[in-house]
Amino acid sequence: MRTTVGIIGAGPAGLLLARLLHRAGVDCVVLEARDRERVERGRRGGLLEQGVTDALRECGAADRLDRDGLELRGVELRFEGRSHRVDLPSLTGGRTVVSYPQSELVKDLVLLQLLDGPPLLFGARALAVEKPDSEQPLIRFVHEGREQTLECEWVAGCDGARGVSQDALPADGVRAHGRTHPCSWLGILAEAPPFSDELLLAGHERGFALHTAHTPRLSRFCLQVPDGTRLEEWPEERVWEELEVRLAAGGGELRRGPVVARSVTALRSRVTEPMRHGRLLLAGDAAHLVLPTAAKGLNLALADAVTMARGFFHWRVNGSAQLLDRYSELCLRRVWQAQRFAHDLTALLHAPPDGDPYDRQLQLAWLRRLTGPTAAAAELAENCAGPPLF
Repeated sequence: MRTTVGIIGAGPAGLLLARLLHRAGVDCVVLEARDRERVERGRRGGLLEQGVTDALRECGAADRLDRDGLELRGVELRFEGRSHRVDLPSLTGGRTVVSYPQSELVKDLVLLQLLDGPPLLFGARALAVEKPDSEQPLIRFVHEGREQTLECEWVAGCDGARGVSQDALPADGVRAHGRTHPCSWLGILAEAPPFSDELLLAGHERGFALHTAHTPRLSRFCLQVPDGTRLEEWPEERVWEELEVRLAAGGGELRRGPVVARSVTALRSRVTEPMRHGRLLLAGDAAHLVLPTAAKGLNLALADAVTMARGFFHWRVNGSAQLLDRYSELCLRRVWQAQRFAHDLTALLHAPPDGDPYDRQLQLAWLRRLTGPTAAAAELAENCAGPPLF
């Protein structure tokens, strides 16, 4: 097989990249190790920035998003038994965020790809990226029990943090920055209507808590828990009782409902730089992991896809790799800003692991400043809504 851009991974980044390349007239093939059912399955949330939703509309992938997505026009911070609202449109020139489950976005992009797009091969497990520093890299993969080769001019590694794209990076010349944070999240998805139509973040002395709408009938909740926590330590009744304590303030009764999914997630952050090696370009989790507090992981992945697609379009039309040469630089500016925001927000809202009262008072001082009539509130809103893609 031969194509211009070989895309490894049919997650949000790989699928959006394929959609954008198809509309720009650039040939590509998408290889995905999982079957379609597993690709489209999932319970992950998705808070989409204004720039990302605009990009999805431009490429014809936002029909259901515009119909079913829930617009969040504010961020509600709860601490010291009070609630404080940060209005996004008034502080960002009209920008908001939209809650739309990642699995639904993937379904939309898969359907478009299959109806009107380049090849998407499910069950195609990539084995290796070879010769990434040459002008003709190739991807070895297995599909339908037979090993095959996809010859490319470029390879887009959109295959997550443990994919073969990471294995193709040289031992020298690539830096991986990372950190494991001293707590985890216990998350649940419940069949209960959201009791707030905004993103709700609580910085309680017992630990962080989060509530947001998943769909009109499903709510997502998260609790800060110690590292090493096991799900069996937190029966449903204990989870609901703790949520009621940490989210109490500002009205709005917590609505309980059957829990349909739950998990414990360690908090990790990582950045690989540069995000390009030769003709191999990384996107999404293959290049970076960001703390979930700021809900930036999906947005960064989609922004990578838009940046990469523009570089390929410029290369095809003008015969110049100038934008592709700057791909890593352009992406990493956004990535490090998102990392900084997520790190600061996590440190601000999560209870210090040692319960240090000094650290707690510093958190409260900063929270009071954020919720006052200061430039800090505008900065919070700008970071939540996200910058324009270009």
